[in-house]
Amino acid sequence: MSEEKKDYHVVCPHCQTTNRVPAERLNAAPNCGKCAKPLLTGTPHELNAQTVNKVIQKNDVLTVVDFWASWCQPCLMMVPEFKTAASQLPQVVFAKIQTDKYEQAAAPYNIRSLPTMVAFRNGKEVARQSGALPSNQIVQWVQSLK
Repeated sequence: MSEEKKDYHVVCPHCQTTNRVPAERLNAAPNCGKCAKPLLTGTPHELNAQTVNKVIQKNDVLTVVDFWASWCQPCLMMVPEFKTAASQLPQVVFAKIQTDKYEQAAAPYNIRSLPTMVAFRNGKEVARQSGALPSNQIVQWVQSLK
């Protein structure tokens, strides 16, 4: 079904503007129509209480959110792995939300263990994976969702 879609909505990680991107332009490093910065950065961006729902609800492209906490050792160990995975999958939006800092924003997603990665497409959860993973396993998991 996703291959049939003509346009995708992608939220700019810099200015939070929702952009309409033709499917054929997703692989061409599209820039934001408002701030002209890259829409798909190949790097995880930090979400906060104001941005988490917009990024999850408005992105049509696969969006993987890492729910983590500053006190969680496995979460901290996974930071470079998540970043490496993001660099290998530039057409996927990778984002992080710090659950101990933004408890209310993370609460609706029913996170029971940390770290937990949740994949969303078109505002709906499509999969979740708990526990720290090396980058190659993150990449494999995300690729299995495409």
